[in-house]
Amino acid sequence: MPRLADRTHDFLTFQVMELFKQAQALQAAGKDIISLGIGEPDFTAPPQVVEALDRAARAGLSGYSPGAGIAPLREAIARFYQEQFGATIDPRRVIVTAGASGALTLACAALVNPGGEVLMPDPSYPANSNFVLAAGGRPRLIPSTAEKRFQLSAADVARHWTPATQGVMVASPSNPTGTSIAHGELAQLLAQVRERDGFAIVDELYLGLSYDGQPRSALTLDDDVIVINSFSKYFHMTGWRLGWMIVPDGMVAAVEKIASSLAICAPTLAQHAALACFTPAALKIFEHRREAFKQRRDYLLPEFERLGIDVPVKPDGAFYIYADISSLGMDSATFSQRLLLEAGVAAVPGLDFGPAHAAHTMRFSYATGLDRLEEAVARMGVLLQR
Repeated sequence: MPRLADRTHDFLTFQVMELFKQAQALQAAGKDIISLGIGEPDFTAPPQVVEALDRAARAGLSGYSPGAGIAPLREAIARFYQEQFGATIDPRRVIVTAGASGALTLACAALVNPGGEVLMPDPSYPANSNFVLAAGGRPRLIPSTAEKRFQLSAADVARHWTPATQGVMVASPSNPTGTSIAHGELAQLLAQVRERDGFAIVDELYLGLSYDGQPRSALTLDDDVIVINSFSKYFHMTGWRLGWMIVPDGMVAAVEKIASSLAICAPTLAQHAALACFTPAALKIFEHRREAFKQRRDYLLPEFERLGIDVPVKPDGAFYIYADISSLGMDSATFSQRLLLEAGVAAVPGLDFGPAHAAHTMRFSYATGLDRLEEAVARMGVLLQR
């Protein structure tokens, strides 16, 4: 037990969860709180998915599935990647998991050796470091800049790779920045990793929520990439705990074995329900909702500029704005608390995403309705005029 206690000291804790608890307490006390904090879509699974769940439950399809997921869902995901993201995938390479978190756990368990380094950009989604730590590895956050769209670059890989480095983990589009890695830049980054016999894990959770061009998967550049995705963001099934990973052919057997050992399978009823996500009617709903997210982004960007909140890089995907509040005369922790307590608006200070820009950045989520965003902007305006 002491060894476990020692290990948990290394794990990162998240400001967003403390913020969420504070917001819940304030709401319980009767205060209206507008959340621009948690990255959870306000949309839920469409009727087609709920109906498919009901049919599956009534048919008694609630037993264990194969460790890699039911074959029809693996096939549907492979078709989706070909039709939407330009990548031709053998369905056997698709491993259905208990959310993207399950996929990242499996990826790190399969690839990261004790003491092995994994390079990531600063800023990054904070839980990614914990997946590496849980596998016995060491996350290395490499400070990035607005000029690099707050992403890891090929030059970063070449400069920071050491004998202990095993691979890289990037996200495109990214949480917290909403920025994507340009396809050419990603090709160069992957080439640097391949040259060093490393692995590349690419988080594509928000690829379906791209706004400024046709998205393409990293798998169109390199078949050896490990891609992570989820039904939580584009498909709005956060609590269903369903995701997937696409792995190189040579990893399939090993990952299946680890998956079966750790979790037996992903939630089976959720798998059957998720098949309905790929029907034309459901895809039409998801595309309509994607346009709604884009509308929210396009509303907030000029409003933030009017409020004196700088957005160094325009987000082209996801539902986050990574903002610089240097001009406001307070650090991000102070601003976050004042926003919550004085304006009733919850937003996440930059500390969650790495130390490089922590003091002067905030992440704002626009995964809430436009009317609530308008009210949040009005409240922020009143606060900043005090």
